[in-house]
Amino acid sequence: MSDGLEHEVVRVERPATGGGVGRLSDGRVVFVRDSLAGELVSVSITERTSSFARAVVRQVLEASSQRTSPPCHYAGAGGCGGCDLQHASTAAQIAWKRDVVIEQLRRIGGFDWPVVVTSASVPAKGSRTRLRCAVDAHGRLALRSARSHDLVAVDPCWLMSDRAAEAFATTWRNAAQVEVRAIGDGPPFAVVRRVGARSARLEVCSLDGSRLDPSPVSRVEVRGTHYEVSPASFWQSHVEAPEMLLDRVTRWAGVERGDRVVDLYSGVGLFAVSLAASVGPTGHVVAVESSPHAVRDARTNAQGHGALRVRESTVSPKLVANLVRPGDVVVVDPPRTGLARGVATAIAAQEPRRILYVSCDAATFARDLKVFLSARFSLSHLEILDLFPMTEHVELVALLDFAP
Repeated sequence: MSDGLEHEVVRVERPATGGGVGRLSDGRVVFVRDSLAGELVSVSITERTSSFARAVVRQVLEASSQRTSPPCHYAGAGGCGGCDLQHASTAAQIAWKRDVVIEQLRRIGGFDWPVVVTSASVPAKGSRTRLRCAVDAHGRLALRSARSHDLVAVDPCWLMSDRAAEAFATTWRNAAQVEVRAIGDGPPFAVVRRVGARSARLEVCSLDGSRLDPSPVSRVEVRGTHYEVSPASFWQSHVEAPEMLLDRVTRWAGVERGDRVVDLYSGVGLFAVSLAASVGPTGHVVAVESSPHAVRDARTNAQGHGALRVRESTVSPKLVANLVRPGDVVVVDPPRTGLARGVATAIAAQEPRRILYVSCDAATFARDLKVFLSARFSLSHLEILDLFPMTEHVELVALLDFAP
């Protein structure tokens, strides 16, 4: 049966963000979803621009030895677009992520680095503690197809914690979006945005859809420190992500008693609280966060740490110039868009002795690192953490040292 799309046969050359890279018969670059490097595939072309095309695999003519059957039956062409590497072995997924990051660092950042990828110790299945879902016309939790607004109802999501399974059996009436949370040791719950809601106000419900009042707060222990996370506050989605990230940041920061630390985009204080304990009463930690929900949580989590001050503000070059001093340790964990315009330059101008950069996007990470490396900072450590299994996404942690 014809899918109504143009078809071609493509040899996939290498991995890239958005799919394996090959060339069409007219020489145009094509990004092929659900492919692996080295494969010969028949593809359906879904998009053409003046410089590239996008396609999906129609038939695998010559398969890679690393191709495997997706463990989730919602994956694949026309299915859920949340996982784009379920057709790849674990080794192939690691290699894919490493190669994509190396290419981004080279092409955008202008430098080469021997990238190391570290995987979590828990299995991928059930490793997510937080999942944001759309809701279909029947009230079922759904995810979107790749590069599409089409919804695919899932029951349940293969990656999501088994503790949240009840949410996928519930009918979510009058809901536009449901974020399921199974963070920490308390009962899991859902954060619901209703259809037609004019404000950002969210409704917190149990997994059977009944409203919870007062709203629960997730409580999580990470390396001996307890954190409170409100329903509207960000928390890493992988169950091991907070501990793995905190381990790298605290070890590489190397702070001592009396040190001064500035933690930008600080969230609920995952890094700041631990660093405050390290600098002691003679040190000083400033945590900057724009979300009022996360700021409230951070101030709760900061109790007992007199060295830590939490400030509600967006991160701007002016704020950096006022806060960061020569010799400081600076921690940045920005959103996927990277550091706000001018912030990297402003940080570099203050000459902190050390920068810890945590990122979930290799492209913006490489862009910002280029600024630091051109301003007398050297890259001392860089590690990829595989905290988004079955997907192209990565978490990166880098240590940059100032070279006076």
